[in-house]
Amino acid sequence: MGCALVGCGKAIPALEVENTALEALVDTNDEWITTRTGIKSRRIAVEESSADLGEAAARQALGWAEGGHSERSFAPEEIDLIICATVTPDSIVPSTAGLLRRRLGLKSAIAFDANAACTGFIYSATVAEAMMAASAPSADGSAGRNPIRRALVVGTERLTRLTNWADRNTCVLFGDGAGAAVLEWDESRPGILGSFIVNADDDENALTCPLSYDTDLPFDAQGASSQSPAVKDVSAIRIDEELAIREAVESGNPRQTLRMNGPHVFKFAAEAMTEAVHRALDRAGLSLDDIACIVPHQANERIIKYAAKKLHLPMDFFQLSIAEAGNTSAASVPMALADSYAEGRIRRGDKVILVAFGGGFTSGAIVYEA
Repeated sequence: MGCALVGCGKAIPALEVENTALEALVDTNDEWITTRTGIKSRRIAVEESSADLGEAAARQALGWAEGGHSERSFAPEEIDLIICATVTPDSIVPSTAGLLRRRLGLKSAIAFDANAACTGFIYSATVAEAMMAASAPSADGSAGRNPIRRALVVGTERLTRLTNWADRNTCVLFGDGAGAAVLEWDESRPGILGSFIVNADDDENALTCPLSYDTDLPFDAQGASSQSPAVKDVSAIRIDEELAIREAVESGNPRQTLRMNGPHVFKFAAEAMTEAVHRALDRAGLSLDDIACIVPHQANERIIKYAAKKLHLPMDFFQLSIAEAGNTSAASVPMALADSYAEGRIRRGDKVILVAFGGGFTSGAIVYEA
C-alpha cells in the first residue's frame, strides 16, 4: 500500500512579461537572460492573489476544472488535509491553506501552511504522506489519529511582489503561479516509493528576504514605557547586523525584497539536487535506470543541465518548463509536474522523481510510481 499521486494542476496569472520588457527597467537584454537562465518570459500576478492562483490549480487537481490531470473527480468531503507551501501568503492569519479550505468547501480538511522556500512542495508532500501513513488503521482496525486518506498539496507564489526590479541579477529570474496535487492512500498501489529531505545552514546568507516589522514600540530597550521611537526590531533575521533591514528603512523603502548571491546558490543547488536524487533512489531501492522522468525545481536551466551532467543523464529525462515561467519557488515543481502530465511524459506505472532546492537552505526529492 502507498500514497499515490492521483491528480495535479497548475494556474498562471494573465499577464505575460517577456524579457524585452525588462530592458526598460535594468541593463539587460533577451540574449543575456536566455543564455544565463533559459527564461524567455514569466507571468506576473497583477490582480490575482496567491489564494486565487492556488484555488485554480487545486480545482484542476481535484478534477473540478479543465486543464489538469486527475484520475477522477473528488468530492469536497473526501479531502482530509490541505497543506499550502508558500513564501508569499496573502496574509499571516488566516493561512493560505485555510483560505483554500473555505473557498473549495473542504469542510473535513485540516489546513496549514508550510515554508521551505522552493523545496516547499517536496516538504509538504512528504509531511502529507507521513500523516497519511500514521493514520492508517492498525491490525485491530484502530487509527489513533485523525484519519487522513486524501490530501491536497498546493504550492502557490507571487514572487514578483518580493522582487527588486532595480536588481538586474534577480529581477529577471522570478515569476508567479501555482501548482497542486492530490495524494490518496491506496492499498493497491505503491505510490511514493522513497523520499529524502534535508537542511543545510546558509552561513553566507546567500538567499534571504528579511522581514521588517513596525519599529515604533511603546517601550525602550530597558522595558520602560517610552513615547519616542523604540530601537529597530531585530527579531526578524540577523544579516550583518540587520544591514538589509536598516538599508531599506533608511532609504525610505522598507518593502521586503529577495537578495541572492547567485554563484553561491548555484554551487549549493547543483550539489544538493544530485545528492537528493541519489538518496531518494537509495531509499526506494531503485536506480536511475528505473526512472522515466525527473521533474526538477525550475530555477535556472544551467543548474538543471549541470545536475544532468553529474547524474550522467541526457536532458531528455528532465522536464523543462522554465522558459515561460521563471522561478516560481514552491509552485515550481507542481507546475512542472502538471506540464509533464499534459505533455504525455508520465504514464501510469512510470517511476518519477520530483527534486528541488531552496533558501534556508532546503533540498529534497520524492520518488513515486504514477
